[in-house]
Amino acid sequence: MRFLSGSRQGSRIVAVAAAILVMAAVFPLYAQIPARPEPQRLVNDFASVLSPEQRNTLEKALVAFNDSTSNQIAVLFVNNLGGLDIASYAIEVGEEWGVGSAEYDNGIVVVVKPKTGNGRGEAFISIGYGLEGAIPDAAARRIVDNAMIPHFRENDYYGGVCEAVTILMKLASGEISVSDIDRDGDDSGAGIIGALVFLILMIVIFGGAFSSRRHGGGSDTFTGGGRSSGGPIFFGGFGGFGGGSGGFGSGGFGGFGGGSFGGGGAGGSW
Repeated sequence: MRFLSGSRQGSRIVAVAAAILVMAAVFPLYAQIPARPEPQRLVNDFASVLSPEQRNTLEKALVAFNDSTSNQIAVLFVNNLGGLDIASYAIEVGEEWGVGSAEYDNGIVVVVKPKTGNGRGEAFISIGYGLEGAIPDAAARRIVDNAMIPHFRENDYYGGVCEAVTILMKLASGEISVSDIDRDGDDSGAGIIGALVFLILMIVIFGGAFSSRRHGGGSDTFTGGGRSSGGPIFFGGFGGFGGGSGGFGSGGFGGFGGGSFGGGGAGGSW
C-alpha cells in the first residue's frame, strides 16, 4: 500500500511539474508583448524615436485611413523583442491587441526595432488574414527592403515608416496592385513630395468624407477593401508629411476591432 501511495504521489508531482513547464512556456510569450494602450492608438513609439509632431501626424493619417476603409495599420517602435523573433512579436501584437476588424481580419502590424550600438536593427510587416491576398509576403518583403531599410540606415525612422505606410494603404485599399510595386518601386528619387502629398490628402479628403457622412452628407469614396477611383502612384523616398497640428476632419481612433493574424508578412534587418 505504501508503495502504491508513493507511486501515486510521484505521478502527481510529475503531472504538476509538467503543467508548470507548459505554463512557463506559454505565459512569458504574452508577458513580453506590450499591453494594449489605453486610450488605444495606432502609433506606439516605445523606443522614443519620433517627435510628438511626427507621432501626431502619422496617427492622424492612420486614423483617417481606418475611418475610410476599416483597414487598421498599427505601428510600433520597440527597443527589444523580449526574447522573441520579430515575426512572432508582430503576430502576437496583432492577435493580442486585435488589430483590424473581427469580421474582415483586415489589420496590419508594422514593428520596428531600431539599431542600437553593435546590435542590428529589425523591421517586420505582419498582415492579417483578410489582407494576405492584397499584400502577399513578397510585397511585404519588398516594402521592408526598398521603402523602410534605406531610410533606417540613415536613422530616418519616420521617413521609412511613412513611405511603407503609403504603399500599404494603397495596396490594402486596392488602389494599386503588387505589379505596380514591381513596375514603379525602383523609382526612388522623385517620390518624396509625392508621398507627402498623398498622405496629407488621405487625411484631408478621406477624413473629411468620413466626417461628412457622419453628418448626413457625402458619398462613400473609399469603402473597406474596395478599389478607389484611381490617382497617381507615389513611391520612392519620403522626407516627412508636414506638421502634425491642426484639424484634418478626422476624429480620434475608435479602437481595435478583434482582427486575427495567421503568419503572413515579411521582414528584414540592417
